[in-house]
Amino acid sequence: MAIFQKKKQPPEPVEKPATDEGDPEKKVDDVDSKGEDPSSPEKVPPVGYTQLFRYSTRLEVFFDFIGLLCAVASGAAQPLMSLLFGNLAQAFIDFATSLQSNDPTAFAASRSEFRRVARKDAIWLTLMGVGLYVVTHAYMFIWTYTGEVNAKRIREKYLASVLRQDIAYFDKLGAGEVTTRVQNDTNLIQQGIGDKFPQVISFMSAFITGFALAYARSWRLSLVMSTILPALTITGAALTKFETKYKELSLTETATGGSLAEEVLSTVRTAHAFGSQKALALLYDGFAIRACALETKMAFFRGLGIGAMTFIVYAAYALAFSYGTTLLLQGKADAGIVVNVFLSIVIGAFSLTQMGPQSQAVGAALAAAAKLFATIDRVPPIDSADEGGRKLDTVVGRITFDDVVFNYPSRPNVPILKGLNLEISAGSNIALVGASGTGKSTVVSLVERFYDPLSGTVKLDGVDVKELNIKWLRQRIGLVQQEPVLFSTSIRRNVSHGFVGSSFETASEEEKFRLIQEACVKANADSFIRKLPNGYDTIVGERGVLLSGGQKQRIAIARAIVSDPGILLLDEATSALDTHSEGIVQDALDKAAAGRTTITIAHRLSTIRDADQIYVIGGGTVLEHGTHNQLLSNPDGPYAQLVTAQKLKGQDPGLNELDNEDKVAGGLAAKQEIEEIVADEVPELLEGGGTKRSLASGIRKPELEKSEQGEKQSTRSLFHLLKRMAMLDREDWGLYSVGVVAATVGSVAYPAFGIVFGKALETFSLTDRHAVRVGGDRNALWMFIVAIGASLTTAAGWSCFGRASSGLQQKLRSSIFRAMLRQNVGWFDEEKHATGSLISEVSQHPEKISVLAGVTLTVIIQCVAMALGGTIIGLAYAPKLGAVGFAFTPVSFLVGYIRLRLVVRKDQANQSSQDYSAQLACESTAAVKTVQSLTRENDSCDEYSRSLGVPLARSNRTAIISTGLYAISQAISFFAVALAFWYGSILISDLVYSPGDFFVCLMAVTLGATQAGQVFLFVPDIASARVSMESVIKLLDRVPDIDSESPEGTKVDPKAVQGQIRFEDVRFSYPTRPGAEVLRKLNLIVEPGKYVALVGMSGCGKSTVVQLIERFYDPTSGKVLLDGADISTLNIQDYRTNVAVVSQEPNLYAGTIRFNILLGTTKPTSEVTQEEIEQVCRDANILEFVQSLPQGFETEVGGKGSQLSGGQKQRIAIARALLRDPKVLLLDEATSALDSQSEHVVQTALDNAAKGRTTIAIAHRLSTIQNADLIYFIKEGRVAEAGTHQELLAKRGGYYELVRLQELSAL
Repeated sequence: MAIFQKKKQPPEPVEKPATDEGDPEKKVDDVDSKGEDPSSPEKVPPVGYTQLFRYSTRLEVFFDFIGLLCAVASGAAQPLMSLLFGNLAQAFIDFATSLQSNDPTAFAASRSEFRRVARKDAIWLTLMGVGLYVVTHAYMFIWTYTGEVNAKRIREKYLASVLRQDIAYFDKLGAGEVTTRVQNDTNLIQQGIGDKFPQVISFMSAFITGFALAYARSWRLSLVMSTILPALTITGAALTKFETKYKELSLTETATGGSLAEEVLSTVRTAHAFGSQKALALLYDGFAIRACALETKMAFFRGLGIGAMTFIVYAAYALAFSYGTTLLLQGKADAGIVVNVFLSIVIGAFSLTQMGPQSQAVGAALAAAAKLFATIDRVPPIDSADEGGRKLDTVVGRITFDDVVFNYPSRPNVPILKGLNLEISAGSNIALVGASGTGKSTVVSLVERFYDPLSGTVKLDGVDVKELNIKWLRQRIGLVQQEPVLFSTSIRRNVSHGFVGSSFETASEEEKFRLIQEACVKANADSFIRKLPNGYDTIVGERGVLLSGGQKQRIAIARAIVSDPGILLLDEATSALDTHSEGIVQDALDKAAAGRTTITIAHRLSTIRDADQIYVIGGGTVLEHGTHNQLLSNPDGPYAQLVTAQKLKGQDPGLNELDNEDKVAGGLAAKQEIEEIVADEVPELLEGGGTKRSLASGIRKPELEKSEQGEKQSTRSLFHLLKRMAMLDREDWGLYSVGVVAATVGSVAYPAFGIVFGKALETFSLTDRHAVRVGGDRNALWMFIVAIGASLTTAAGWSCFGRASSGLQQKLRSSIFRAMLRQNVGWFDEEKHATGSLISEVSQHPEKISVLAGVTLTVIIQCVAMALGGTIIGLAYAPKLGAVGFAFTPVSFLVGYIRLRLVVRKDQANQSSQDYSAQLACESTAAVKTVQSLTRENDSCDEYSRSLGVPLARSNRTAIISTGLYAISQAISFFAVALAFWYGSILISDLVYSPGDFFVCLMAVTLGATQAGQVFLFVPDIASARVSMESVIKLLDRVPDIDSESPEGTKVDPKAVQGQIRFEDVRFSYPTRPGAEVLRKLNLIVEPGKYVALVGMSGCGKSTVVQLIERFYDPTSGKVLLDGADISTLNIQDYRTNVAVVSQEPNLYAGTIRFNILLGTTKPTSEVTQEEIEQVCRDANILEFVQSLPQGFETEVGGKGSQLSGGQKQRIAIARALLRDPKVLLLDEATSALDSQSEHVVQTALDNAAKGRTTIAIAHRLSTIQNADLIYFIKEGRVAEAGTHQELLAKRGGYYELVRLQELSAL
């Protein structure tokens, strides 16, 4: 019996530097059709503030206008208070004059009048406090509500715009960047269009009202004081410009870093396998450090600007003292007018210095909006949202390519199609075959109109596809890709995505479900779906990971045919499947193709032998075409060579005895066998397979659930959280110390100003004109000295806090990313740790904490220093009056604390909802080709919109109470001053305190009460930061069970490692599916230096074996041994340096070829020589290709290796693995997704790599492992058969059946 004779392999094809093959979801280009190069710095047009409200409704604009009027009224309250101060000051001077007259009658009258004025002023202040509460509550709630609503709309618009972009746009726009911008940047916009802006208006109102009152009382003094306005305007404009510029650049770095983080976290197994966490973390650090440098520059200019404004304002006070004294002596103003004007301008000007944090928030909003709105406004050259274009009455299905020339925009010098001509008849089934990079997948992309040809035309039924409505065109096409993308929802919902845009979209739910079932029956999926616990309502997990490859593929087929499209495109739909799954899926494809125009791209020629026409593509043109038998008649033709490359050795003549009528596509399972397999199939969820990434299912360990509940209940105090943040940022303690001192000194100067003010009033009451002049000039000098000191300390405080918070933000980003990479693989399996959620955390948490540690902390220290300074001064000069004023401070803090607790609970409750919405955005963007091919852009946006609705409703409910509490805290200051007016007038009229002491205390109490209320402007920022700090500390403190950073365990000497691998009674269940046992007392041994293969059906546990060897998980029971030592007792870092893996989908990262290869090294990269790199590339059969590139090893591979073909990526991955010089080499489906010629090249590289080391290979294509020293046939988690290829064939058992199913009988 001749057993599978080895055939002569065809020559290796000439490689091209770049190809169109690869992961269909990740294949993107650098330049769009308009010639825009995203890699070059993109000039983003600046955004005006009114543009932030571009999505507001008229009603919302009306309410915002009402809110602004209320904010104006709120801001005007404090300057209006100066009128009452002026009245009281004049009454005080009259009373002081009566004291000097020694007339009892005049004294009594003056005393009565003084008390009457004070009592009246106190009543007015109380009424103003009530009014202040009303208007403050109104504007805060209105703007909080509209800000939340508009931020939601901006998020929706941004995602909608992203999903409408042409595919070429996504090369520089990763899913991580979208997640970062849709979460972090829109949060900045929300702050800018929420309560921060009306607060700016309130401060501006105080400023304008103060000057208006001043002009009304004394235009002379006011005109002199107005000289500060140009200086303030210029300083403010310059500050805003610099802040916006550097914030925009910082956000760009953060977003780009987010794309890298998404790339790494979505392929975390590769990082663990190669121990490249540190290298990748350093790469991410680069983005964080550059963002920090930009934030530091912004902090410097902010400090400089605010310091300059402080000097201008305080210097103006000095001018006011001097010139006010002059007017008083000239009789052009009395003391009351001077005090009124002075206080009005003081309050107004001080408001400008206080609105720094709010104006910064507005500036950050403008910076964030610039890039977001640029994306929203971008109209792509191929616009899926365009409603224009023809819609044909009927679709026959004839497809024509007329002299089509095409280059990918990112590779204009690499021609893909060179005058391609195809004529595909309606209803025919044609196949495209050829080497990788010849343009097969490009044909599919052009039919779907993901790209447009450079010249020539692609026609449907004689009409250029460019003339057709894009969505209408795609809705007439069903697309099934090599790696099917399912969405994290139910099976029913996934299949129903195929209804979008069809006539069935508006059908009843019952009718839709009937059609879904029919489609699943045709796709051979109904049987296994019904066996699932929840049937069609079973959740499939992120990207469908809870199902096997075959099951996912069949659901994708059902989705493609459920709307009965006239055209079906099958792009490598079975290449990555095992033999049994391939047979089932191919049978489903045959059923699906019946009666439709079908274009099939296949590397496994067994799947297309019955096609009506087979086109062999090479060099961008058709090399030959015909039926399978016609093409085989030319034994030297390219098709015949491809067929020869795929034949197994030792072909058994007995295998040809099957009735040809029962054959399925060239030797695949017989129809009867397929029916039996489908009927007996155990769903992946029950079987416990799915070894690529097993996300959470409905089954959870009770102890895990208890742990999660404990985590949710455990909360840390704010003090503890702040302490932890401080310990994390020890390097910046010096900056914080200087900042605290500077902010405190600069702030205490303001209440100390009350002393100067009190002395000024005493001076104004003097009768000696010379004494008045000398006193006025002295007070002016003191104020100028204060201006110098306050400006310097203020500038230092803002700069130090800004620089320190930037450093903290950078450390947090790096620490969070490192902590995530440290976690064991099982942690990433949990649904709450999906990639989108993690990206949201790494982008949002540092930003929120940084705001608290920088701007917010600066203002809080200033406010607390002012409040304490005012209280101390008040108690020192007038203890009784000071105590009365101080009594309101605890009430104010209590109200603020209640508000803080309320907002914290809201933010904690919203966290999971926000993570879910971030995951939806990430999922849709990562699968943009699938989304666009299904025309479910609107559907994805609707789902995303619904996910935003829950936190929006919760936030609005909370806002009603929280804004009311804030309004109370602001009104309390007026009540405190009112009481001080009334009680102080009694004390002074009873001669308990001198008038000077009274006014010093009154000013101090007023400032203290006001600043105590200002602290609670920042409660939302504090609450957000608190929730973020809680999450960050929880992550940083988490020590995984399998800790890749742990120094514990027995050290492994690489020279002593032989490479023997042994499994002893190993049982294993994935942590997220403890009820589904994958391995069931598995026993196997791999001797040192041997090549051992694992084969079996999908879900039998093959890839689980690889993951246990890599120690991604530990067995439930039993042992995995290396040279007789339990690997769980070995130091994990040392152990993994002796193991290398090459997986089915090689994970490369954005960077150079050199960088990606160096990730495999076990020694410092500086010690790796060029000769070593070239040698491993030579062993991997990739050196010639790399050296042929213009940039050589410095060539950028693109995001996820998108600029290379599958074979090129795979060989670079092999070189990366060889650089480790591993004792154990793991090959997990390393060639299953490649075409025959690429497979030959890669297999040769793998054969070279396996020499002299223990090799364990998993393969569905048995031709790749037939020369193995030992083959284990795995079934249901155990070794069912073991032996060489010939020995297992002789047994005629399970392995024999696999070979029989793959035999190409007609070739």
